[in-house]
Amino acid sequence: MRIFDPHIHMTSRTTDDYQAMYDAGVRALVEPSFWLGQPRTSPASFYDYFDALLGWEPFRASQYGIAHHCTLALNPKEANDPRCTPVLDALPRYLVKDSVVAVGEIGYDSMTPAEDHALAAQLQLAADHGLPALVHTPHRDKLAGLHRTIDVIRESNLPPEFVLLDHLNETTVKAATDSGCWAGFSIYPDTKMDEDRMVTILKNHGTEKMLVNSAADWGKSDPLKTRKVADAMLKAGFTEDDVDQVLWRNPVAFYGQSGRLQLDTPAPDALHEGNSILRGGE
Repeated sequence: MRIFDPHIHMTSRTTDDYQAMYDAGVRALVEPSFWLGQPRTSPASFYDYFDALLGWEPFRASQYGIAHHCTLALNPKEANDPRCTPVLDALPRYLVKDSVVAVGEIGYDSMTPAEDHALAAQLQLAADHGLPALVHTPHRDKLAGLHRTIDVIRESNLPPEFVLLDHLNETTVKAATDSGCWAGFSIYPDTKMDEDRMVTILKNHGTEKMLVNSAADWGKSDPLKTRKVADAMLKAGFTEDDVDQVLWRNPVAFYGQSGRLQLDTPAPDALHEGNSILRGGE
């Protein structure tokens, strides 16, 4: 079984997680830039973070045979902080990097005017760079936030087939699929979806343009949730081809629109900028 996790925050995970993910069948992932939990106080802190997603994390992933790509953006929560908004002006120099396969996470947190501006501006950046967009639907007022998001997408120059609407659930799946965008579901303990609910959605709405991710991060989360969904699908009567479509071919098709996916994992380098993953030396 081959698995592509299209949304996971490995900067928050240990190196042991890479080993466990590989053992579970994960061979590729996309790491979106996101809010790190504590407010950042200057654009420079974003740039160091972006550099880590372009350098250190691909290096760590390569040690375990996993192809690492990323999406970069000013996230919705910090789009409200004037100290952070200059990131919008700096993004173009990052969006040309080879391992950047989308603009994201963008979207809404509290649905403020500042978030309106950041979402529209970054959808335009995606269109300008020929990249897809990974869109975070809000955790509060989710259906209203989804409708507002779709309205902004329709007003943008980015076609809906280049947009992945993420963190969906039973209340938002129909509006999302009707929009022509791709549909993303985060299997995340307590606060988002679980395996059984995901299987029910797939039974009711099919497997086309559906993506499943773990969204694992610094919170209570599980980087093996993609494999658990695959196992639950098989137990529920889905075929191995169905599983491969949802857990591999769909994320490959969506992010492949960037023209930058490199799914063959070359032999890993021993060091990254003079450092290994071994604490305390070789």
